[in-house]
Amino acid sequence: MSHENSSTITELVLVGFSNHPQTEIPLFFLFSLVYSANLFGNTAVIILVAVDSSLQTPMYIFLCHLAFLNIFFSTVVVPKMLFNFLASRKVISYNFCIAQTYITLFLESTECFLLAVMALDRYVAICYPLRYLLIMNWPVCMTLALGAWIIGFFASVVPLYLIILPLCGPYVVDYIFCELPILLHMFCAVTSLQETVMAIGGAGTVLFPFLLIILSYLRILVAVMKIDSVKGKKKAFSTCTSHLIVVTIYYGTGLIRYMRPKSLYSAEGDKLISVLYAVIIPMLNPFIYSLRNKEVKEGMRRVMGRYKNETK
Repeated sequence: MSHENSSTITELVLVGFSNHPQTEIPLFFLFSLVYSANLFGNTAVIILVAVDSSLQTPMYIFLCHLAFLNIFFSTVVVPKMLFNFLASRKVISYNFCIAQTYITLFLESTECFLLAVMALDRYVAICYPLRYLLIMNWPVCMTLALGAWIIGFFASVVPLYLIILPLCGPYVVDYIFCELPILLHMFCAVTSLQETVMAIGGAGTVLFPFLLIILSYLRILVAVMKIDSVKGKKKAFSTCTSHLIVVTIYYGTGLIRYMRPKSLYSAEGDKLISVLYAVIIPMLNPFIYSLRNKEVKEGMRRVMGRYKNETK
């Protein structure tokens, strides 16, 4: 492997799906539609909560943060991927590659903490319904949301800044975007320390929020089991369904990627998994929350009704 100062590197080859050139044009149109649906769905959630006062509750404030994160994450990854589908030279600048590595790690960590905050919100809503708005008041809500972003930053970006090393050639990223596990194999030194820091960071940013989610839902399950009526139990569970689906998809994807046997690892398989969590899941989240949520549907009807009345 060639060894040179990273400051002299101007660009890296970003392989993506170029090993299957016959698929690039169809994938360009497919991912363009998915990305457009992502922008539309997540932006619609943010606008709907902003204009409909009945939806300005902690649950939907947190959902707005998740929607913004979905837009941000996909925008860092997808436009460059779409451009490379059509480009003859499949490259990414070194600076943008490093920026992608920092930003995606930051957003992945933040999403874990946001999902934990949303689980905590559901725990308070079901276990302390009469005191819900008192406990989850506006200052607490904003502190939890901003706390997720701040902790996500300091738990990911700061350690990455301390452990990132110069890269060695060949400068080929066999993936759809630049991410730390991929760059780790390109560092110009023994990476045992970096791998240890990654493991500790992963435990803090992935396992810790996941444990909080599990504990929240165990408490929710105990509280729901104490409800006498079947209707009451269904209503309580229905408020958690969308969040549970999102958590299952998000963490399920992570488990498939990081916990599967080494014999099942493959570059093409990793690319497909990365498409799932970087392109597909951010598009699905707003539709999961809106299609299964009566309050969101009613909010959409109210906003559309007001819009029709104003245009008459």
